[in-house]
Amino acid sequence: MESRYPLGLDLTGLDSPSFVVDAALLEKNAAVMKEVGEASGAQILLALKGFSMYSSFPLLKPYLQGTCASGINEARLGKEEMGLQVHSYSPAYSEKTLRAMLEISDHLIFNSPGQWERFAGLRREFADRVSFGLRFNPSHSETETAIYDPSAPKSRLGTIADELPEGFLTEQGVEGLHVHNLCEKDSPSLLRTWEAVERVFSGSRRGELEGLKWINLGGGHHITRPGYQKDILIDLVRRIRKDYKVEVYLEPGEAWALNAGYLVATVLDIHKNRGNLAILDTSASCHMPDVLEMPYRPHILGSGEEGEKAHTYRLGGVTCLAGDVIGDYSFDEPLEVGDRLVFTDMAIYSMVKTTTFNGVNLPSIYLSDSRTGEHKLIRRFGYEDFRSRL
Repeated sequence: MESRYPLGLDLTGLDSPSFVVDAALLEKNAAVMKEVGEASGAQILLALKGFSMYSSFPLLKPYLQGTCASGINEARLGKEEMGLQVHSYSPAYSEKTLRAMLEISDHLIFNSPGQWERFAGLRREFADRVSFGLRFNPSHSETETAIYDPSAPKSRLGTIADELPEGFLTEQGVEGLHVHNLCEKDSPSLLRTWEAVERVFSGSRRGELEGLKWINLGGGHHITRPGYQKDILIDLVRRIRKDYKVEVYLEPGEAWALNAGYLVATVLDIHKNRGNLAILDTSASCHMPDVLEMPYRPHILGSGEEGEKAHTYRLGGVTCLAGDVIGDYSFDEPLEVGDRLVFTDMAIYSMVKTTTFNGVNLPSIYLSDSRTGEHKLIRRFGYEDFRSRL
């Protein structure tokens, strides 16, 4: 029977709700990333949009080459707290924001030829210290959920082939090409995506790729997931580096902290409405919004599917939102007020997307270590964190 608590971590004395990130599991993921980077020759970055818990950066720093940012605050965090390369991209820049990002970025990627040309003056001003690239949309979808598909029809992310004049990359001195259309995918998805890129830049256009200094294959690579086909990724990166004489970057976010964190919650009340209901001190809306956006059903240690075990409950959050429902779960024993539940794989995206809707407190944050059983409280939130946002 699966325990309600992760092996090596006693969570009974921690705040509830709280995010608990296991340093041992982070390092295990990081070692896989380093292995792939060394075998392929790729430089692997941490996408801060997926995991930006900077108290863990000293642990991760030996395993990566830099961070990638989707805005000025992420860029600054990477520069100040990681201190390695900073690669920046945004769907659009204001002049003020762009200048600030150029001050701290090593690579900067534009989304469209229009923005590339509009900021020609700033590009020239920072040309001696920043390498500039363009995001290309291969118009090839591998992601089933539309909200997470950068190559969906009418996507604003990147420039499609029809809007990229032949010769633009070479004539404009574009040094890098950024291609990102994956979400939680295995390496065959990347292989098919790269084949779509090469179909565009073939024949008379091949020279545009050969004239680049670097190619960034984006994120969405589930490299640390059990069963991920690392050999295909390694072979592809090697081939790209050989065929086009370029540096290759990967920028996964999820994979760094995949399955390395938990959300601890407590049962506050139990009642009935055509079934058993349990209200927790956490919230799908506030603390794990991907449950509603994706949508998906997070796993709880010791639980089963609806009806699988003897006692089934619909678990709901503490907000007034009618749809603040986490899902239907079953347990061997009846739930009681005060019981603690542990949601798995909660280090990624959930932590960076939390909100204080309804004035609900954000979960406390712990950096723990299942090798020693130790917990370090990183942050505890309260009223001032809610008030200061408004």
